[in-house]
Amino acid sequence: MTPPYSIAGMHAVVTGASRGIGAAIAASLVAEGARVSLLARSEPALREVAMQLGGERSFPMVADVTDPAAVSSAFAALRARFGAVQILINNAGQAASAKFTETDLELWHRIMSVNLTGTYLCTRAAVPDMLQHGFGRIVNIASIAGLRGGAYLSAYVSSKHAVVGLTRCLALEYATRNITVNAVCPGYVDTDLVKNSIATIRRKTGRSESEALASLVATNPQGRLITPEEVAHAAVWLCRSGSESVNGQTIVLAGGEVF
Repeated sequence: MTPPYSIAGMHAVVTGASRGIGAAIAASLVAEGARVSLLARSEPALREVAMQLGGERSFPMVADVTDPAAVSSAFAALRARFGAVQILINNAGQAASAKFTETDLELWHRIMSVNLTGTYLCTRAAVPDMLQHGFGRIVNIASIAGLRGGAYLSAYVSSKHAVVGLTRCLALEYATRNITVNAVCPGYVDTDLVKNSIATIRRKTGRSESEALASLVATNPQGRLITPEEVAHAAVWLCRSGSESVNGQTIVLAGGEVF
């Protein structure tokens, strides 16, 4: 049995931390007393989040999670600031909608590189610290798209299924090392990505904004978008003391959808 612990003072890394879900998770971790390294590609947005969270508890690092050299360099810099990584939130992601026959290799590689390879590279960078110190919490922000299919989403759905598969493999591999690996699988979340999806639906179908939104949440029994804060609460709970036996799981946040 793992003794009770606090994540206060622990070093957490959050990717895709410049907005939306990533920024909400970073804020929740800082509120718990963690020291949080923020990774993203947009420097102005990233620095704004870091300023809001406070310099003593947050550290912004511009990095492309698809670039092995950039990831290695970023993790070296953030270790120099906050020490060994104990918590990793793989949140960086991209989405795209296209017919399969219009999903060219560039689109396929772009979605896979961010959603899957980025998760792989950051996890590879963090796990040695966790193994050395005998503690680790990894939370992959996947999607309900990682648990079911979706028309016109072949690249995105495939990438999120792969993230769920990676989550389950690592959870089994490190189950005896006090490292847990889980995935949070939200439905449509009230973020810029969803706003862009609504705009695309309106442009392609001529539907109103409310009609486009209704089409996205049609399978959600609560009939609403999930908030970034709800995703953050779930992700942080998976890092807290008391969640040790939750490992290799997909935590669905979708207003009551049953899988």
